[in-house]
Amino acid sequence: MTSKVTIRPLHTGVPGLDQILGGGLPEFSFNLIAGQPGCGKTTLAHQIMFALATPQRPALYFTVLGEPPIKMLRYQQQFEFFDNRQINDSVRFINVSEDAASGDLDRVLARIGEAVAAYEPGLVVVDSFCSVMIASEGNTTPQTRLQQFVQQLGMMMTNWQATTFLIGEYFKETETNPVFTVADGLIWMRQSVQRNSMVRKIEVLKMRGQPTLPGLHTFRISSRGIQVFAPPANIPTPLPANIPSAADESERRWPANSRLLLGVPKLDEMLGGGLPRGYSLLVAGPSGSGKSILAAAFLAEGARCGETGVLAAFEQRPRHLQNRVIADLVDSGQVGLVDSRAPDLSIDEVISLLLAEIARLGASRVVIDSLSGFELSIAPTFRDDFRESLARLVTAMAGAGVTILMTSELEDRYTDLRFSPYGTAFLTDAIIVQRYIEIDSRLRRMLAVVKLRASAHADELREFHITDAGLQIGDCLADQEGLLGGRPRLKAAKL
Repeated sequence: MTSKVTIRPLHTGVPGLDQILGGGLPEFSFNLIAGQPGCGKTTLAHQIMFALATPQRPALYFTVLGEPPIKMLRYQQQFEFFDNRQINDSVRFINVSEDAASGDLDRVLARIGEAVAAYEPGLVVVDSFCSVMIASEGNTTPQTRLQQFVQQLGMMMTNWQATTFLIGEYFKETETNPVFTVADGLIWMRQSVQRNSMVRKIEVLKMRGQPTLPGLHTFRISSRGIQVFAPPANIPTPLPANIPSAADESERRWPANSRLLLGVPKLDEMLGGGLPRGYSLLVAGPSGSGKSILAAAFLAEGARCGETGVLAAFEQRPRHLQNRVIADLVDSGQVGLVDSRAPDLSIDEVISLLLAEIARLGASRVVIDSLSGFELSIAPTFRDDFRESLARLVTAMAGAGVTILMTSELEDRYTDLRFSPYGTAFLTDAIIVQRYIEIDSRLRRMLAVVKLRASAHADELREFHITDAGLQIGDCLADQEGLLGGRPRLKAAKL
């Protein structure tokens, strides 16, 4: 009976990619990186190569393009992952465009074999494999010969124990091609344009020997290279070894069923002594009703209690906020800031940024201000799934062990009592609604706790005021009725 073969996963050096690959790239695998022009195939291959290449595991990069390698390197050098010290040491570039142009696949295979035998690489990249196929078609090479070439190349790399990448320009994953069958792994990269928005996505269609994360995952190309945004449930919080996770930290510092204060005394009383830790709170109300002021009080109260927080701002630029309290908390490091102004955001990208900031600070409080601005910040292609995406966000924050407060713009329709414009009120553990009412031709503000899961709470509508000190909760307007209709009236005197 033969012993079980263990396949060692290689860490790609691409943030988020190992998660969707199921732990990393299988060593000695034969992989195809495919997609349309401009979607990042060559950049991905270079980033993986520079992360994995060592003097003990050198890399060979075969260029089958009509342009010299120096031109490609000129552009790849702009990325932070590019290490010029590795060139001609652990990374070598070999141009086989002349061999490919002949259309003789045996000649191309022989040239690759000679270089592999000479340098004994652990990594091999062929860019672009489509150039080989186009040249072979020009010489009317039968499709069966091309399939033999791919199989022979795969066997050669396997015998040499090299992890191999073929880069190809394809537009549809349904295209018939022998390389799709021979490849152990098939990574498909896409870029889609909707209106004036462009979003890049990656999908692992195939990876032999290990379970991958299905579906399309957004990624971004920046000066650091490619970063993939895996779904939050599959992103380990990147904490240093000596710092516990937020969930562990909250369990250690606070007893079970403990509550935190919002920083608005009478409101904390209405909540039955504060908001239970780990809850998600939705603060909904019309423009100017004080949602952001309540969110600021929530973070400020945390700082007073020795807790750190994270603010994701999607409306005003934080440095231009008129709320000096938040600006001071950010400047002092007590509140971290997620203020991505990158175009075409995805919710998974925002969640990734939040989790990283939570991990960096060991934060226990998170504010998203506001969901309305959040929706406008993400790419149009994600807005149809905004409700499902919010569910992932709330779940991710719960998994991180933080308490989250989200604000939401809510049009004040006096004949239609709603708590969320997205139909997501059921996702949150608690809801506070703010409204305007008219009394004596003046707008006055009212507030109510309409939901607090598994906890007793006040059921009255209370008037509140906005002062230099923040929100000041008043009493019920006991002599008024019909407050939810926006135009209350004096109660009839009891006989």
